[in-house]
Amino acid sequence: MDKRIAMSASALKPLLIALAALTFGVASNAFAAAAGEVSNLSGTLSVKRADGTSKLLSVKSEVQPGDTLATEAGTYARVKFLDGGEVVLRPGTQIKVDAYSYDAAKPAGDSQILSLFKGGFRAITGLLGHRSKERVSYVTPTATIGIRGTNLGAQLDEDSSLSVDVAEGAVVVTNKGGQLEVTVGQFAFVKSGDSSPALVVGGKKVEIPQNIGAGVGKNNSASCSM
Repeated sequence: MDKRIAMSASALKPLLIALAALTFGVASNAFAAAAGEVSNLSGTLSVKRADGTSKLLSVKSEVQPGDTLATEAGTYARVKFLDGGEVVLRPGTQIKVDAYSYDAAKPAGDSQILSLFKGGFRAITGLLGHRSKERVSYVTPTATIGIRGTNLGAQLDEDSSLSVDVAEGAVVVTNKGGQLEVTVGQFAFVKSGDSSPALVVGGKKVEIPQNIGAGVGKNNSASCSM
């Protein structure tokens, strides 16, 4: 009997090792997939994962590439990415982390693409955006926003018109109608995907209330300074 037990244990050993390796691999991949976390939240924030599952998020919840985040009415949510970049979502906003890849030792793999489906956000680029500006973009149905080391705001209205403001750095707004550089203190407006982006005086600025941190970035942040 003891001999059979010993043989069974011996036969199970490779299986247990393989199972442990698989478990470790899954955990490692899950960790590697993290793009950042929710650092401030004033209401209800939900996520739809790339695998189709949905859940509610809270402060310290992980945000992953492929996540589609949605804020309910009255909700502001701040996400801080691994490279120190931040994005604050306004109420009624839906945004997807299409791509995010950051490794401090491997700048060649840098990538950050966020797609705004509705609502608005205020964002500041982190280390990824400072060293790989051309690999950071914010995509909307109306235009794509490229960055130049930036604190920016973007707001989509119900008719899909896009308003952009810049507090630091610069952005380039591009669509079928043309391309426009927007620098510090300027406002841009894009009526549709076919109309040219234009500078406007006294345009719409994306504001962040005090209870979520008045601003973003090292000069303006209440609780998530860089």
